[in-house]
Amino acid sequence: MKYLIVATLILSLVSCKSEKKEQDSSMTTIKADTPFVWEGANLYFLLTDRFNNGDTSNDVNFDRTERTGKLRGFEGGDIKGITQKIQEGYFTKLGINAIWMTPIVEQIHGGTDEGTGITYGFHGYWAKDWTAIDPNYGTKEDLHELVQVAHEKGIRILLDAVVNHTGPVTKKDPVWPDSWVRTGPQCKYDNYENTITCTLVKNLPDIKTESDENVELPPQLVEKWKAEGRYEQEIKELDAFFERTGYPRAPRFYIMKWLTDYITEFGIDGYRVDTVKHTEESVWQEFKVECDYAFAEWKKSNPDKVLDDNAFYLVGEVYGYGISGEQYYDFGDKKVNYFDKAFTSLINFEFKWNAKQMPIGDFFKKYDSILQNGMKDYGVLNYLSSHDDGQPFDASREQPFETANFLLLAPGTSQVYYGDESARSLVIDGTVGDATLRSFMNWEAIASDEKTKEVLAHWQKLGQFRRDHPALGAGKHKELESGNGFVFSRTYTKGDYEDIVVVGTQLPEGQKELDVSQVFEDGITLKDAYSGQEIVVEKGKVAMNSDSTVVLLEKK
Repeated sequence: MKYLIVATLILSLVSCKSEKKEQDSSMTTIKADTPFVWEGANLYFLLTDRFNNGDTSNDVNFDRTERTGKLRGFEGGDIKGITQKIQEGYFTKLGINAIWMTPIVEQIHGGTDEGTGITYGFHGYWAKDWTAIDPNYGTKEDLHELVQVAHEKGIRILLDAVVNHTGPVTKKDPVWPDSWVRTGPQCKYDNYENTITCTLVKNLPDIKTESDENVELPPQLVEKWKAEGRYEQEIKELDAFFERTGYPRAPRFYIMKWLTDYITEFGIDGYRVDTVKHTEESVWQEFKVECDYAFAEWKKSNPDKVLDDNAFYLVGEVYGYGISGEQYYDFGDKKVNYFDKAFTSLINFEFKWNAKQMPIGDFFKKYDSILQNGMKDYGVLNYLSSHDDGQPFDASREQPFETANFLLLAPGTSQVYYGDESARSLVIDGTVGDATLRSFMNWEAIASDEKTKEVLAHWQKLGQFRRDHPALGAGKHKELESGNGFVFSRTYTKGDYEDIVVVGTQLPEGQKELDVSQVFEDGITLKDAYSGQEIVVEKGKVAMNSDSTVVLLEKK
């Protein structure tokens, strides 16, 4: 049996000093024998329009030229911009092995104004046509290139699926037929029914996902497809889909067909699913069946491009779900298990509160207990900031090092929100609502500001180590005795692969000594991946001197 035994000794930061010694170049490449594990992945979440502008020629489309509220219009980010950063190695250096991008389907052409100034669908959640990529984001060729380049670097791609609603009604975007959507009542969120059979907010038509009625295509889609010269092809594909599945031509199944096309055509690796609790849970079981079928078909057609034997990844946004509920979300009058034949993972809205309120030892012990027992074979996606959480862990970015420690060392999948790693401020003057969370990526600060560079370097080192050692996110947790702060191990085994990680927190700067006797034998040479130092285990301990409060030890 081949074993890869790794120890990680990591300290929670109060302050962090950059190590002057250069990191070993191997840290920027993925170790060939490290399996990809969704439960321990390091996932990067970005707003497609706000990350990087790789093609300025597509910045304005459909006459979206009205003056908008602050950060409420398209700002130029696109698919090519993401691809560019993948090619430059930005994500590899950050230790990212999966990217989730906001929806890229064609958005409503007009804008809305609810007293906050004109807002366009820059965020991607206001679909007009699920079968087309919005030209502000790019083209199908751009998406093909992105997936190919990402896969070449061992990075998985998640798109964002919206089944619950269309985009708002505007002068340019008429409402869909009554057979497709409801325009009221507005959700009250006080029980199961008042969360599902209603509109999320005013002027956000709700897809009748409960309906099994055969419906005709919306006339505006028919007219659009004919004008674009692809009506016959779209009808041919729909006929084939419904003949194969036997589903009624109900609204939800049209949308499932359109969304799963992105799997069979582009080979994406997963979907983050929007507004899950606002749709009947059976819909997600149906969606999983179609996603799995599409992924299998893509693998069959592209055997030379298959990365591994992982299943298609589905992570759901059940707003308000927390890991303490284990497999269930409680509506008050009904509990629902969204993992049941549906989601691989759910976004964990509780994580930031746990990080704020619990000692780190109790925090990690709790997560291990739940993930290794009541939620074994399922996962959570942890985050500390996001695009629509108005109470992030550290909005003013006063604790960027601590944020990295909590997020990247915790059991479960980590979600790095774009700019977490560069202390992009989440407090933007002159914005209203979620807009404050959605400023453009602070590339200028990354290039020129020394403090930002120091923060980024810390995220890179922890991120690379997390990516290379699945035990950190997916391993079994065990607290170890230590006279120098809090120390624990994590162990992950898959087939002939074993990854053992030891993590120490709250250790001193400068001289430090750690007991590794339960992990390493005397005489073994370890390497601190944070500072680049090599240390020999003597009498069950490692002694070293480093300026930083972080040590990442691995067997050399």
